[in-house]
Amino acid sequence: MADKESDLLKGLFIGGLIGMVLGVLFAPKSGKETREEITRKANNFLTKAKEEYEKAAEKSKLAYEESLKYLKDLNVSVKEKADKVSGLAHQGVETLQSNKNRFKKAIDAGLEAYREEKNKEKD
Repeated sequence: MADKESDLLKGLFIGGLIGMVLGVLFAPKSGKETREEITRKANNFLTKAKEEYEKAAEKSKLAYEESLKYLKDLNVSVKEKADKVSGLAHQGVETLQSNKNRFKKAIDAGLEAYREEKNKEKD
């Protein structure tokens, strides 16, 4: 967007300068008056162009700062969410391991009970 604004400012500057020079050159005045008017109008135009440039630069600076702040906030948010997901994943692994251990103990207890019953039948 900055390129478009820059091109627009360049076009306005060049077009305004050409229009001003042509208008002054075709006016019925002496050479000295014409040169003075060209100089005065050029100075006025340059002053206005500088003001517009400064406004555009300030807007660009503000947009850049807002974008930077947004990206920093987004980065913090993403890190917080990533930490939360990592914590939940770790908790899930611990729960799975605990359930695995309980399931193994239950199977071992079932096998032990089966063996005891089988041994009782033999006796």
